[in-house]
Amino acid sequence: MRAATVVLFTRDLRVHDQHALRAATDLGGAVVPLFVHDAALAHAAGAHRRGFLAEALSDLRDSLRTLGGDLVVRRGDPVDEALRVAHATGAGSIVVGDDASAYAQRRRRRLERACERERIDLRVEDTVAAAPFGEPAPADRDHYRRFTPYWRRWRETPLPMVADPPSRVVLPPGLDVGTLPLEDRTSGAADARLRGGESAGRRRLERWLRDGVHAYEAARDLLAEDGTSRLSPYLHFGCVSAREAVERARACGPAADEFVRQLCWRDFFLQLLRANPATASADLRHRDVVWRDDEEALSRWETGQTGVPIVDAAMRQLRREGWLHNRGRLIVASFLTRTLGIDWRLGAEVFFELLVDGDVASNAGNWQWVAGTGADSRPNRAFNPLRQAKRFDPAGVYVRRYVPELGDVEDALVHEPWRAPKARRPNGYPGPVVEPAHAARRPGRGKERRAARA
Repeated sequence: MRAATVVLFTRDLRVHDQHALRAATDLGGAVVPLFVHDAALAHAAGAHRRGFLAEALSDLRDSLRTLGGDLVVRRGDPVDEALRVAHATGAGSIVVGDDASAYAQRRRRRLERACERERIDLRVEDTVAAAPFGEPAPADRDHYRRFTPYWRRWRETPLPMVADPPSRVVLPPGLDVGTLPLEDRTSGAADARLRGGESAGRRRLERWLRDGVHAYEAARDLLAEDGTSRLSPYLHFGCVSAREAVERARACGPAADEFVRQLCWRDFFLQLLRANPATASADLRHRDVVWRDDEEALSRWETGQTGVPIVDAAMRQLRREGWLHNRGRLIVASFLTRTLGIDWRLGAEVFFELLVDGDVASNAGNWQWVAGTGADSRPNRAFNPLRQAKRFDPAGVYVRRYVPELGDVEDALVHEPWRAPKARRPNGYPGPVVEPAHAARRPGRGKERRAARA
């Protein structure tokens, strides 16, 4: 009988197009699907993300049981626990998905050394990005630093075939499968909450490709509309395969091109982080910027009390739901870095804590793009929050949804309540944290003090 194989799940929590799981079942013999609850990672995640993960793991266990197997859950260091389970089951192989962060790369190198020492075969599969890491690459270096040339090559690069789920998963007998982590998700907006797991993710993908993707280009920036896929948490945890999402969207025809382009952005930031792992907290490109220390302004931004309605609505949605429209993310990030002149790293920390889809590559990549320290070819661009609000929420529907203090303010003033006569200004809503005329002002240049939170 063939030796067992351990499949170490990380953030590829699915059975469809799961190349690590498929590779293990193709080897024959028993398969041990393993997830290690890593306290170091769990500590960095906020309640929204922990709750989503718990639901995703429960759904994965149900799927594996349907196939005849189960999800084995352990707590501790993933490398140590994978080896411990391999020894306990007599496994001759471990299969794991590849990833981009510095932490994931250290984990893979440690696993390589440990497997070599223990004479266990290790296979690393592509389970996170749509395109395999390193593909495409420019002729003169190992990765792209600009999106447009990457996009041109990426869309012409053939992707690996989408893998069907295995027909059966056989678990070694007598193995204690362990208990799943439990998280309370009763807080927040239950009606807006994204339920974790592959089953929910695949249903959302089906609905999106059927009902939403064809209107995506026209509706994707309208803040009050449900015009985006909201697939980002499912892609982050691998409940939905990025590769399958790309292939199925392409089958919808040219109307889906802009959505596919957004999926390419995810791959772009992954390959950028993989080649430059320090950029999770260090500038990719140096800018001679003096970041301001302003704890009060940072706190007002974080809690949605800046007095600029479009910024406050977005930050309150983020805190309430753990999710934020991409246009809202751009507006609040630009406001923090360009208007308030506060270090992008502080904003990225807040996003990473609150977002269900808190992803190291996309979070740091997008924040640096907005701050002008990353991959943007126009590093001095800024988003004027008032212009953005009037363009993408003209009637103030989105703002009123999350800033109820403005419910009775007329449309013409809902984005600028400070312009209302004093007697008609909303009670309990603060004045703007900066002068409205400075809404698009960028931080100054100089040598007094540099960003030091690397």
